Amino acid sequence: MACPKKKTSKSKRDKRRANWRNLAAVEAQKALSLGKSILTGRSNSFVYPQPEDEDEE
Repeated sequence: MACPKKKTSKSKRDKRRANWRNLAAVEAQKALSLGKSILTGRSNSFVYPQPEDEDEE
């Protein structure tokens, strides 16, 4: 027969949620940093297509 599962404590739940939120905050910080480096033109790790100017040729 199936038996009911034990209840998860509030502290375990809060630890899991805090960890998940911390990981999301770290990824958001990385994305913001990459965006700033692209805008300043100092990015070496991100490759994106440059618009080709036909006037320069």
